Amino acid sequence: MNDLIDHEINECVKTLKAIDTNVVVKIADALTEVVRNGNKIIFMGNGGSSADAQHLAAEFTGKYLFDRPPMSAIALAEIAPMSAIGNDYSFDLVFKRQVLAHARKGDAVVGISTSGNSKNVIEAIKAAKEIGTLVITFTGPKGVMKDMADIPLMIPSEATPHIQEGYFVAGHTICGLVERNLFGKKAVFIDRDDTIVKDVPYCDHPDKLKIFDGVPEAIKELNDSGYLVIMITNQSGISRGKFTLDVLESVNKRLIDDIAKKGGRIDDVFFCPHHPDDKCECRKPETGMGVQAVTKYNINTKVSYMIGNSDADVEFGKRIGCTSFKVTDKLSFKDAVKRIITS
Repeated sequence: MNDLIDHEINECVKTLKAIDTNVVVKIADALTEVVRNGNKIIFMGNGGSSADAQHLAAEFTGKYLFDRPPMSAIALAEIAPMSAIGNDYSFDLVFKRQVLAHARKGDAVVGISTSGNSKNVIEAIKAAKEIGTLVITFTGPKGVMKDMADIPLMIPSEATPHIQEGYFVAGHTICGLVERNLFGKKAVFIDRDDTIVKDVPYCDHPDKLKIFDGVPEAIKELNDSGYLVIMITNQSGISRGKFTLDVLESVNKRLIDDIAKKGGRIDDVFFCPHHPDDKCECRKPETGMGVQAVTKYNINTKVSYMIGNSDADVEFGKRIGCTSFKVTDKLSFKDAVKRIITS
């Protein structure tokens, strides 16, 4: 029995990993613009897809991960209009007539169907295209709906349950992206050594810290401009036995306190204690620390930045969706901050 369960879970994971994340981002960006322009999102589907349509609409009108203003979204699933239209006209028209009633140019219509051939959804999509809405479809690899959409999300599986699991995980991800795009906080991620302080290999005492001139004042400028300032630092000295966690915390505390004395504020610190050979998910340029920070503070990385002194820092910033600056002899931390504030 456990082997059967493991098989199902593994098949689900395999399907999720095969989803085209570029399409997920494209849909999220498009829906962001729909909501930003004061328009609405209309979801529809049959059976389980109808339940998914209602769930996704609720994520937009309520909240997904954090409190923010509601976003306009509806699911065409109410029993009275569904049964009335089905009884008076045809079940094939239960979505089309509601789209004609509710949809306006600039809205988005999202059709959900595992087969990609749900006739009532297809009829509604045709009506939506005539109105001039954005059309998005969530389907499996078959059917005609994906070919009718402006942006089709195709879940690469032949199994109905895994198609449903795939487009719902994608749907949740899209909700989170739109939420952060519109209401997320902006942040500047900063490296520590040779970015804001002189690099002391395996710094094991607060007294060895030397903050570069102008750094506290530059950080205050970021604070005053509404940016969270979050330090992201690789500290393999812990795994190498060069210093303890308590020592690292004392060094970082001195750094934070010294910056605060001149009016600057570092909002949080994330560090990776692992050795490079550990192949962890948090050592830059891997994005584990960034994912933690984005999740904790609901950060919109599209309006956020990374400042560091290495290629790994730059790559880290790019991979989480930030604009990155590399500190060099020709571009100081202060220069990077000035560019951010005046951009």
